[in-house]
This record gives sequence, structure tokens and C-alpha cells, in this order.
Amino acid sequence: MNNDQLFIKRCIELALNGQGAVSPNPMVGAVVVCDGKIIGEGYHKKYGQHHAEVNAINAVLEKYPNAAALLRRSTIYVSLEPCSHFGKTPPCSDLIIHHQLSKVVIGCVDPFEKVSGKGIAKLQAAGIEVTAGILEKECLELNKRFITMQTKHRPYIILKWAETQDGFFAPTNGKQFWITGDRSKELVHKWRTEEDAILIGKNTALADDPALTVREWQGRNPVRVVIDRKLELPSNLKIFDHSAKTIVYNEIKTDIENNIHFNQLEFNEYLPQFIMYQLYLQDIQSVIIEGGAHLLNQFISYGLWDEARIFTGNKFLKTGIPAPLLSGKIVSKEMIEDDELKVFHNSLS
Repeated sequence: MNNDQLFIKRCIELALNGQGAVSPNPMVGAVVVCDGKIIGEGYHKKYGQHHAEVNAINAVLEKYPNAAALLRRSTIYVSLEPCSHFGKTPPCSDLIIHHQLSKVVIGCVDPFEKVSGKGIAKLQAAGIEVTAGILEKECLELNKRFITMQTKHRPYIILKWAETQDGFFAPTNGKQFWITGDRSKELVHKWRTEEDAILIGKNTALADDPALTVREWQGRNPVRVVIDRKLELPSNLKIFDHSAKTIVYNEIKTDIENNIHFNQLEFNEYLPQFIMYQLYLQDIQSVIIEGGAHLLNQFISYGLWDEARIFTGNKFLKTGIPAPLLSGKIVSKEMIEDDELKVFHNSLS
């Protein structure tokens, strides 16, 4: 691994510190290097606040009395192309030009139409040398949620379920049946802090009465999304406790009651696509589908998923609702105590 790759790798490490806090913006890390040494680094910490490049340059300004001279001799490494437009914050490319950094090294180009290539062009027009595509695959993977949202106009979709050793999803009697252990449950709560929303159907809400909040891990609660066509769910369910924003997709009304948002939709065979587009319009960058087998199979049948996380517990049911079946590429496999976790990527999405 050469120096450019090592510094971009550090950018990726920094960027991950913003996971769960910067959406719908991308996660970005930046380091300022002078004479082969990192003299400043930063990452995008929270949506609406300074971008990574600003934090990295500010770190140099705060630490070194001769910062202006150092910056003119420095290279800034950024995991994603610096922005060139005014959004919540001023353009980062303008800041780099203002401080006259000599070179910019970029992990990957920003797919956002207001930026894509324009940041690079602005820097080059100012006489700054630009290199792009360093650890590009890793940088694209870092922001797969943001990129999916920008290019496909829908959230990044993660399917999640647990199944028994004999391939069953749940009992047929509708009663709750825990398949996995405590460590797996803790991991699921960690995942919730990393994604924008979590989606279930009416039957899951009735059978499990899930809170869909983060209790086994520290972090923000995702937006709770439930499908309730006829608004038949009782108001005393945990998802209606107002502890987190909750969206209810139905065919009866559009209204807001405290933290409950009722969104009226036409219910037809394209309901999954309609819901994903509505979430996209609300800046929901990623969603975990934790619904029942029927809901999961709907998304699978349309190929409407990007990643699947499937636990296999050590229990048997002998009879019950069969677990969903999908075809995809297994990208990882590990044991979480007695539970096996397989992660799939949809090679066709």
C-alpha cells in the first residue's frame, strides 16, 4: 500500500465516526499532510455541521502558528470529492482554494448531481493538482447508502430476519418465538443506530409489539415505519408511544398526531416501490426491513434489496412459517455465540 492509499485509508477510518449522525449527507474523512506527516485531520460529525475538509483544515489552523505557510505546502486527502455548491455549509472546494493547498487526493467522485465532477473541475481551474480514484472501491462501499439514494432515488435496503435450524421463520399460531440469543439482539440494536429507518408490517406489530428503538446499545433511534392499510392497529402498541418518529403508511388518511405521521398511499402490487420512494422524498437514506415473511418476500420478489442479514439460531420448530429464500452473494459469515450470521449482497441491485 503506497502513501496515497494509506492516507485515504485513514480518511475512511475517520469518516466511520460519523455513522448514524450525518445522514442524509455522506460520511467523509479528511487529512492534511505536509512533508509526509499528518498535520490535521477531521470528519463530518453531524448533519448540518462542518464538513470533513473544514474540520481538518481548522485543526491545522488551531495547532500551528505558521498554519498558512504549511497549508500552501500541503496535500489534503478526502474520501469523497469536495463539494462545490452552497448547501447547509459553504463549498469545501472554495475553502481549499482559499488556503492555497497544493494538491487534493480524492477517494471517489461524489454522485450527487450538484457536485459530481464539479468540485474537481473547480479545484483544477484554480491551479490545484487533483488525483482521484484512490481506494475507490472502499470509498464507494463506505457511502453505499448515500450513493444508492443519489443514483436509485430510494434508500439502501437491508433485509433482516432470523430462522431456525430447520428453516422456519416463526410459528403459524402468531405467537412470539425468540430464535436467537442475547448477543445477536444486542447487535441488532447496534444496527438500528446506524440506519435511518426500520420497517415492519401490521402482523409483526400485532404479534411482537416491538418498540423498534435502541435499548441494548447507545445511539439514536431510527424512524419507525409500519404498514397498516386500514389503520387497524391499536393505539397502545409500543410503536405509538411517541418515543421516536413513526410513519404509518395506510390508504385512509394523511395527518400528523404528535410524533406519529400518517401517510396515505395507494395499495397495489407496487406498494414496496411506492413506500421506498416516499422514504427517499423524506431524506431517509437507509432502511432495515424487519417485517414478517410475507413483507420480506415481497421485497425479495421484486429484487428490491441491497443487503440481507440472516441469523440462523440453534433452535428447531419442526413446523411453522418457512423462512424467506433469496439468491445473492455471501459476503461474510460469522458466529454470534450460538447463532450463525450470514450477510448477502444483491448482485443484481
